[in-house]
Amino acid sequence: MTTNTEDIDQLIKETLTQEEAKFYDDLDEQNLSQMIFGIFSGKNSWIVIVMSIVQVIFFGIFIYCAIQFFNVEATNDLIKWGVFGTLSLVVSSMLKLFSWMQMDKKAILREIKRLELQVSSLSGKITE
Repeated sequence: MTTNTEDIDQLIKETLTQEEAKFYDDLDEQNLSQMIFGIFSGKNSWIVIVMSIVQVIFFGIFIYCAIQFFNVEATNDLIKWGVFGTLSLVVSSMLKLFSWMQMDKKAILREIKRLELQVSSLSGKITE
């Protein structure tokens, strides 16, 4: 199946100009590290940076609450530190989920751009 995909990619590249072919190559799949660092670029990079800082802070709060949880002996204190630790872990997890959704959004947008370029290339070939 990869040969069919490679053949289609080659056919598309042949119909594109050199500049369009370079753009098409830039839209190729990314590995995990490229996807992670890719969310820190673009128009909304500032919010991703803020969310990442807040996520680390809440994870630090979770670690502090976990340490306090194991150091106290009174039941009320155990409940207090357990609830705070659980809430901070939930907030940290939700912020991490936000980052993963941003990575997924960028991957989908990249695929849509590839499809648009392919449709444009094929429509240009049909009119010729």
